[in-house]
Amino acid sequence: MARRCAISGKGPMSGNNVSHAKNRTKRRFLPNLRTVRITLEDGTTKKIRIAASELRTLKKDS
Repeated sequence: MARRCAISGKGPMSGNNVSHAKNRTKRRFLPNLRTVRITLEDGTTKKIRIAASELRTLKKDS
């Protein structure tokens, strides 16, 4: 399963681990995904994976 937000489309980003000696190695920044149940218009429920930041935005708007 892809590490991607179902609503905003956020996915992994890449960057560097930087040591005290300024040595750089590649690393990944993964989105903070949460599995949430949503109720559809026909009354059924479905699980989707959305980012925690998007969940906060949805709670703010409602």
